[in-house]
Amino acid sequence: MRKIESISVFDMLKIGVGPSSSHTLGPWRAALRWIDKLKAKNKFDSITDITVELYGSLSLTGKGHATDIAVLLGLEGLDPQRFPIEDIPKVIERIETTKKIQLNSETEIDFDSKSAIVFNKKFKEFHPNGITFRAKLNTGKRTSETYYSIGGGFVVQEERLRSKAKQEKLKEFPFPVQSGKELLAFCNTENLKISEVVMANEQSLASEEEIDFKLKQIWEVMLDSMYTGCHTEGTLPGGLNVRRRAFDTHKTLMGGRQYTTPEEWITAIRSTEVKFRQILKWVSCFALAVNEVNASLGRVVTAPTNGSAGVIPAVMMYYMVIENHDANFNDVKQFMLVAGEIGSLFKKGATISAAMGGCQAEIGVSSAMAAGALTELMGGTPEQVLIASEIAMEHHLGLTCDPIGGLVQIPCIERNAMGAIKAINACEMALDTDSRNAKVPLDKVIETMWQTAKDMNSKYKETSEGGLAVNVALSDC
Repeated sequence: MRKIESISVFDMLKIGVGPSSSHTLGPWRAALRWIDKLKAKNKFDSITDITVELYGSLSLTGKGHATDIAVLLGLEGLDPQRFPIEDIPKVIERIETTKKIQLNSETEIDFDSKSAIVFNKKFKEFHPNGITFRAKLNTGKRTSETYYSIGGGFVVQEERLRSKAKQEKLKEFPFPVQSGKELLAFCNTENLKISEVVMANEQSLASEEEIDFKLKQIWEVMLDSMYTGCHTEGTLPGGLNVRRRAFDTHKTLMGGRQYTTPEEWITAIRSTEVKFRQILKWVSCFALAVNEVNASLGRVVTAPTNGSAGVIPAVMMYYMVIENHDANFNDVKQFMLVAGEIGSLFKKGATISAAMGGCQAEIGVSSAMAAGALTELMGGTPEQVLIASEIAMEHHLGLTCDPIGGLVQIPCIERNAMGAIKAINACEMALDTDSRNAKVPLDKVIETMWQTAKDMNSKYKETSEGGLAVNVALSDC
């Protein structure tokens, strides 16, 4: 049997904390994984001293992405999905004040974060986002493990060994998919929509009730991040003095309509004016809101990354408040299943890491995911779904990642609004396209994106060493 990487929708859509999936969520999860490994090897109780070394992109933009904070939270054993984000400052202040850390919230050891977390600009060969954990044991021995944050919160070690359990799950997949061509073949042979193919795969891993529960959790976080962003005024943290824009735009668009919950909010938005300009503003507002929450260490859904977290919820919300006022959870479910599958094709065939491929790997992929998902909701065929995804990515090819000050703010937040608009436009063009006339297969665009990623100069790959990051000085902000 040919090995095909098993990627669930819940691998592509993960609940986490901002501002970056690869630079915040990934290192956080790497620390948790290291703690688990120490426990499995019966070394955890013997630890007397810890150092953490961040390499390459994690070092160059680590401060701006709160990588050091994420490492501390992971070492404390806190859950990125559930830990109250409002308590993060208190934990960090305790660690920095006492110069002690509570490993896995169990064992306290001396830890001075200023010296124990080392920022090393050297790039490791395997991946630009390397992180090494080292520990000294009371036996005098030392132990270390290196992890790589490869985008979207995915964390691997260099050997990339699949567990036996993972292989068993893979064998259970009724529709193992490596490419768009294979996905279409299953749809045509079985007479299924893409969402139905994906659901069949997911049901080989979990019950429909479990799948629905997790998808509802994901949508609730997406909706909450839009709602929170639209109702929070002020300036984003980090020193760039970026004023939140979603609040002002939202206030103007709502025109004084009343509501008390996110659900009532959706109903209120449906009663607003929907001329073209207002639609553009609403979609942009939703996307900006999510990424303003992300930029302030808020809770968002990695989709497929934190830096691109606003595109998918903005396009889903567009469908709910503009296109279909009767939309419900079944529509959300269908949308997320398709989006997750499109994202997995890019993960398998290219990358979703900006440190590997620039912003085309984040905003480009999220736009492709949203375009394909919207197309199926709008009645498009499986072929048209892939055409929409191809169009969306084709017009993000070569997009660089050059965050000013290493912060996921400029130009990252605006790019989510642009990616969402492109996704909707790509959907409409795909719906008007006869698949027999399509010239560029999605698989070829994925291949091209990967070639472009490999050719791209490293200073445009989330290092803040080129582009806007160097041409716009912090003093300009």
